[in-house]
Amino acid sequence: MATKIMVVDDSMMVRAQVGRALVQANFEVIEAKDGQEALEKLRQIPGIGLVVCDVTMPRMSGLELLQELANDTSVQRVPFVMLTTEGQAERIQRAKELGAKAWILKPFKADLLVAAVQKLAAIAA
Repeated sequence: MATKIMVVDDSMMVRAQVGRALVQANFEVIEAKDGQEALEKLRQIPGIGLVVCDVTMPRMSGLELLQELANDTSVQRVPFVMLTTEGQAERIQRAKELGAKAWILKPFKADLLVAAVQKLAAIAA
């Protein structure tokens, strides 16, 4: 059974690129267009093993999603890989404090993203 990976990004093109790379690596992909939709799906869909998440999105950012999850004991904690164009040290530090395991800058190389996801998913399993 394939590990479920949620890809959260407001860009449909980025979701498609990330999703394609992960499906080729034998992951099951679930998409969300922002943090709010991701939070709802994390509450509804069991067995999500990892989240690849943008930082800047409408309705709820990636950091706001991490904060919500830190305060919500009803949702199982899953590893987060932040995939973003932003590289500010304070945002990276805040994401780590909230539990993010990796920070990857866009544009990204699919093989490096897949390698990071494989490693973190294996640790979390």
